[in-house]
Amino acid sequence: MKVLFLTNNIEISEKLFTWLSDKCRLTIFQNKLDYEFLNRESPNLVISYNYKYIINNSVLSYGCEFINLHISFLPYNRGMHPNVWSFIEGTPKGVTIHRIDEGLDTGPILIQKEVFFDEDKETLRSSYLKLHEVMFNLFVENWENIKNNKIIPFPQKDGGTIHYKKDFEEKIAPLIKDIGWDIKISELKKRYKEAYESV
Repeated sequence: MKVLFLTNNIEISEKLFTWLSDKCRLTIFQNKLDYEFLNRESPNLVISYNYKYIINNSVLSYGCEFINLHISFLPYNRGMHPNVWSFIEGTPKGVTIHRIDEGLDTGPILIQKEVFFDEDKETLRSSYLKLHEVMFNLFVENWENIKNNKIIPFPQKDGGTIHYKKDFEEKIAPLIKDIGWDIKISELKKRYKEAYESV
């Protein structure tokens, strides 16, 4: 089995691709994927995990399975910084493994798991790391079924939410510039409410 592993965050994805490297022939790729490279590599499976590029339709037409590992409970919080927005907007938190289609985190779901947090104890950093740990375990537990294409995907529910890089830069970054990612979730929500929801 040949797997092409797409990532732009080696620090976060290293645990998973190290585990996976013993199970298949693995190539790690950090640049924008094009059809020519994919054709040369000829993988059976493409895994996107913390990968910043949108995969276009011409690449998706290659003919193998493309899956994405996203740290949100889709259809909520597609796009950037999903854990942050799940707290701000009070949407379900979790992780999802889904097929990639032409949209942004819109493909049919293979597996997902809801995750719960104590917002008075957790920080943006700790919640982020916890979600990635849950993702690792979910992937490992389901690897054989993923590899053998034995999971029946189901469509995402209607609705959901989506956020972009600029949303975080404009609304969240100014609120955490003194503390950064170690801000408690409850403190971030308080600051957000004071900044944007106060009368």
